[in-house]
Amino acid sequence: MAEPTILTCALTGAGDTAGKSEHVPVTPQQIAESGIEAARAGASVIHIHVRDPDTAQGSRETAYYEEVVERVRESDVDPVINLTAGMGGDLAVDPASPSESLGRVEGTDLVSGLERLKHVEAIRPEICTLDCGTLNFGDGSQIYVGTPDMIREGAARIKELGVKPELELFDTGNLWFANTLHHEGLLADPPMYQLCMGIPYGAPADPGLLNAMVSMVPDGAEWTSFAIGRNQLPWAAQSVLLGGHVRVGLEDNLYLRRGVKATNAQLTAEAGRIIDSMGRKVAVPNEAREILGLEAH
Repeated sequence: MAEPTILTCALTGAGDTAGKSEHVPVTPQQIAESGIEAARAGASVIHIHVRDPDTAQGSRETAYYEEVVERVRESDVDPVINLTAGMGGDLAVDPASPSESLGRVEGTDLVSGLERLKHVEAIRPEICTLDCGTLNFGDGSQIYVGTPDMIREGAARIKELGVKPELELFDTGNLWFANTLHHEGLLADPPMYQLCMGIPYGAPADPGLLNAMVSMVPDGAEWTSFAIGRNQLPWAAQSVLLGGHVRVGLEDNLYLRRGVKATNAQLTAEAGRIIDSMGRKVAVPNEAREILGLEAH
């Protein structure tokens, strides 16, 4: 029997992509409908960000998350729900006056690690993300802030809530710290690692580097990797080849192929074909729950 592979669809993200493709969902209803369509196309897990319906920019508004989750749970599909908890870590710095930048430069949305979990506390999803370090996020002067103290505090609270953290690992230092969290008993077994490749300026989308990072993942952990842009679908095969799970979706890539804009359902279906062609099968949601140690629905 083919071994099950968890297939995650990351529905919308928080990047400035809504104006680049008509398929990027913005309102809670659109995000929920896109998630339902992805689940019908085979997604085991749907990863959810929300956006401000008026500006289309990323949001931390709990009510938007609640509406998305309620709509999905009332539908005819039952994917594993994975909510981002990464919003609220953005610091935009004025290079000329870095000491005076906090709260004064457009693009900053910086709150405590616990404040980033308010919607998780309200909804209690099966999974939420936990970004495991500070990163120069793209060109310019934008930084994602996650200090060891903040991450430890967040991990402890997530464990207390009974939610599985998906550890977002953008470079080898993040992975090193995730292993530290595991060693310190802050992660319930099996830990869930997400190896995030190709995001400037974290780990580049290099198969040799992925192999090295996989070698650092502890025995018994479950891991997924993804790469952004044109590398997304080839990376699905790369991840399966090394024994991992798969993530696709409009958060990371807008195209099915050159010049053809994708929907989340199309990306999910294409990833499913790749998984099947490699002798594995896409995990149904309850198989994903079993693999990750979640309560079956």
